[in-house]
Amino acid sequence: MASQTHEALNRTAAESQAGAPGQKKTPCIMVIFGAMGDLTKRKLLPSLYNLAKHNLMSDNFAVVGVSRAQMSHEEFREKQRAVMDQFATDKFDPALGKWLVDRLYYACVNFDDREAYKGLAALLAQLERDCKTGGNVFFYLATAPEFFGVVARNLKGAGLLAEDNGSFRRVIVEKPFGTDLETAKALNRELRQEMEEKQIYRIDHYLGKETVQNILVFRFSNGIFEPIWNRRYIKHVEITVAETVGVESRGGYYETSGALRDMVPNHIFQLVTLISMEPPISFDADAVRDEQTKILRAIAPIPPEEVLSRTARGQYGEGVVAGKHLPAYRSEAKVSPTSNQQTFVAMKLSIDNWRWADVPIYLRTGKAMPKRETEIVIHFRRAPFVLFRHTAIEQLMQNRLILHIQPDEGISLRFGAKVPGPTMKLGTVDMDFSYATRFGSTHSTGYERLIYDCMAGDATLFQRADMVEAAWGVVQPVLDVWQALPPRNFPNYAAGSWGPREADDLLARDERHWTNE
Repeated sequence: MASQTHEALNRTAAESQAGAPGQKKTPCIMVIFGAMGDLTKRKLLPSLYNLAKHNLMSDNFAVVGVSRAQMSHEEFREKQRAVMDQFATDKFDPALGKWLVDRLYYACVNFDDREAYKGLAALLAQLERDCKTGGNVFFYLATAPEFFGVVARNLKGAGLLAEDNGSFRRVIVEKPFGTDLETAKALNRELRQEMEEKQIYRIDHYLGKETVQNILVFRFSNGIFEPIWNRRYIKHVEITVAETVGVESRGGYYETSGALRDMVPNHIFQLVTLISMEPPISFDADAVRDEQTKILRAIAPIPPEEVLSRTARGQYGEGVVAGKHLPAYRSEAKVSPTSNQQTFVAMKLSIDNWRWADVPIYLRTGKAMPKRETEIVIHFRRAPFVLFRHTAIEQLMQNRLILHIQPDEGISLRFGAKVPGPTMKLGTVDMDFSYATRFGSTHSTGYERLIYDCMAGDATLFQRADMVEAAWGVVQPVLDVWQALPPRNFPNYAAGSWGPREADDLLARDERHWTNE
């Protein structure tokens, strides 16, 4: 009986991954601005290939690549065909690759040339007739942020954002969405002058990861966890987003961004909202995002006088990561030799609401760390020691739940158990759930779910304007103080270490330490 149940569950998982009958396949055209960039060949087209492999794509579908270069449709197809198997996330199927390549088209458009958009409009009208897409189009802005508003304005000027006869027009915007609170507000105003909020899909590829999507299911579908998901049982929370690589070829971008802007108000705050939000009334997009926004607004801004004691910043020097020498940040290409840009940030946050009062959330993110991992660690309060007072047990451990986001997606729970023997000794036990072991490896880019949801009109995993502004509102006081008081000790951690001493001190002041395993 157990074997039959196991087989049934495996069969259900396989059917889900293959695309169950009745799943929505939306006829539409995807237009990629910045189509000759790395994002297109490394992530976007492989994601479309994976969606087609799982039977989630309509035959009435086309992709239009847009960039400044002069190129024919066939030349664009050939360039993508040449690298498609290289960036495939799984064994490449030439027939499926041909299915996608045959649906590729190209338009030469200077982003700020209003007249050039007339040619794009003509091509889309032709493809609507030929491919029977019903007038549905979504535009993916894989461009530099300074072009977001320009492209939106020219799309509207060419009549390409008008939704007629039940068709949709949507715009996916890549991060960074602003560089501070004021620029985020300005960009929101600029985009909403050209289209409605429901047409704007601000993408964060972290939300395409299975474990991130599973957080709400884990929290709200399991009766053993939801009752204890509050300040009475949880002592503190850690969020770590660590990368082993340095800035590599992104030195120019990182010099204007830094770890705080690059990771905290988007990726990390999305994780914060999902683990701490109240149950939404439904999985409707706005119902979920309403609760996320409440959390962002409930995060207590750090007073300027406390910024230096409740945050830590760092910059990596040279060191060794995974047996390989890594140069110091200041030695990287397009980085100033006297740069004071941070490549590591740690913060202590508090959520000022009934559920999370007095439960600190510690977060950290950095480059050139010893391991590549993204995880959320929930530390539960210790049980009373009274019963074990006269035993050999000196201290009771804390139960700990870890949500592993990447690279190995899964969930683990640590609890105490008696060690076999005549005396009372306590040992730790880990119960581990791995997505790859239980459901099979999921070879994906992380963009598949997000692109599919945009086609289907589900904005749940995309940020709304008020979410973006609320997140920047939390970060802004830190940016202001750090700008006014430049660091004096950079570089302050070696590549291959877990960051600067100040990050350890941040937890040590509360008699805690980071989970480094």
